[in-house]
Amino acid sequence: MLEELEIRDLGPIRHALLTPAPGMTAITGETGAGKSMLLSAIKLISGGTADSGRVSAGAKESWTQGVFALGTAKPERNGDDGRGSRVLAVARNAGVEPEDGELFLSRVVPVSGRSRAVVNGRSVPRAVLGELAGELVTIHGQADQLRIAASARQREFLDMVAGDEHELERYRKAWDALCALDDRLERMEHQEASARQQADYLRESIDRINRVDPQPGEDDELKARRSHIEHAADIAQGVSGALGALDASQVNVDTDDASASELINRAVQSLRSIHADGNFAELANRLESINADLSDVVYSLSRQLDVEDDMDDLDELNARIHELGELTRRWGPTLADVIAWRDKAVFDMEDLDASPEKIAELRQERAKLFDDAMAAAERLSAVRRSAARSLAATVTGELSSLAMDGAELKINVAKREGTGKTASWPLDANGCDDISFMFTPYEGAPELPMGKSASGGELSRLMLALELSAADRHSGDASPMTFIFDEVDAGVGGKTAVELGRRLARLAASAQVIVVTHLAQVASWADRQFVVTKEPPDADDDAVGVVTTVEPVEGDARIREIARMLSGSESEASLDHARELLDSSRI
Repeated sequence: MLEELEIRDLGPIRHALLTPAPGMTAITGETGAGKSMLLSAIKLISGGTADSGRVSAGAKESWTQGVFALGTAKPERNGDDGRGSRVLAVARNAGVEPEDGELFLSRVVPVSGRSRAVVNGRSVPRAVLGELAGELVTIHGQADQLRIAASARQREFLDMVAGDEHELERYRKAWDALCALDDRLERMEHQEASARQQADYLRESIDRINRVDPQPGEDDELKARRSHIEHAADIAQGVSGALGALDASQVNVDTDDASASELINRAVQSLRSIHADGNFAELANRLESINADLSDVVYSLSRQLDVEDDMDDLDELNARIHELGELTRRWGPTLADVIAWRDKAVFDMEDLDASPEKIAELRQERAKLFDDAMAAAERLSAVRRSAARSLAATVTGELSSLAMDGAELKINVAKREGTGKTASWPLDANGCDDISFMFTPYEGAPELPMGKSASGGELSRLMLALELSAADRHSGDASPMTFIFDEVDAGVGGKTAVELGRRLARLAASAQVIVVTHLAQVASWADRQFVVTKEPPDADDDAVGVVTTVEPVEGDARIREIARMLSGSESEASLDHARELLDSSRI
């Protein structure tokens, strides 16, 4: 909901501050006063194209800011995220967090140079403003509402009214699976020479690695064993010398020399035989601990003498180490890397190996996925057709109350027929339907696509009827949409104008409505009214030129404005008529 709109130096508006009502707000004023600049300001903060020519004379830049309240983000029915949740997602993707549940969308347009888009003090691409405003504001002006003439916009509107989020989500999952398999099939069926060469390379590499059959860490173990064999004489001499010094009996069974362990034991016994005060017992314990470690060393050294490596094994070891080295040089640096590369290459080769059997298998799988997607598309289509009949009937009924007797809206939901250009025909990312809104503006007129068969005023009223018919979709959202209507009262007067105001007020019960109007019968229904006034140049400052002001009117001031709109004067009769109109304009 738009809480505040502030404008500086945009066209004739030097400064304006609007605080629209949560319900219905009317913007009034004489023709040419500058009401269009308010719409221009909203389009700027909606990501519209900037025009430096609209910067006020003498100013360096124009600045516009809209403050939007997000309300409480909550899910809509059928599992779809609420509008507040979608706005939060767009903002956070741009690195922006709301402040106290509010978003500040601003746009600076300099006289020269590029415009700047800012959200909550953070510069963002202009497209981010467009994404955010697309969830927050809908402008129904003659130029803006022509966008719904596009088939894609009509489909989105119908889906919103139908509440088919669940069916649409299930279809798109099936569609994504079908597209993924189609991409894989296309790659396999159109392999070029380089792809086939890559498949051959992978196949030969995998075979070579499998023939060697490396094990993780095997090369390090073999190198350690080779080193032992190559230095066997030095190892034997050194170990024998160490054992001879520690325990001569390990190398010469006929020796009578006491071992180091026996000598330590004698020392321990001597210490323990002392029966006097001192740390002799502690020293004995330390010697016993040393003796235990010494025994382990002697045991380990003696086992080294028992290992007999055959010099004939050295050639086999070197050959194996060479084989493993060839693998690590090409796919290493370690054997673990070689094994990981081989395992990945096995999966890569499956996609590159376009064997007839594999392609036939994938085509069979594709046929099943296509059937699944088509079934999901037909369920979605059934929901759309039902919603289209209901929406068209409701809109046609509303049009008769808006001075458009004989006008009719038809919504065609047609399954695509014939032969398409893609293998997935008649499916696309949104189902199997062609959707078109066909409009007849008056009885006897030809039925033509929406946007080609209506004037600006008729199109505005048609959009109002559409929004009224979809109002139940907005009523449950904690972040109501802001609707802005321009030219909705073109060609309307009398009782029809009263009905138009009543329906705008009805829409304002579930959404925020801002209407630019020339009719008192419409403005009288508003909860808040702003008047746009054009003031002549200041005699003391001719450079300023014409200035447009935007001011709220309440109480007697509003009665006078309604009277002016009714008769162009503030006579007692027109003032009485204005009071009566305001009193009667209540739902």
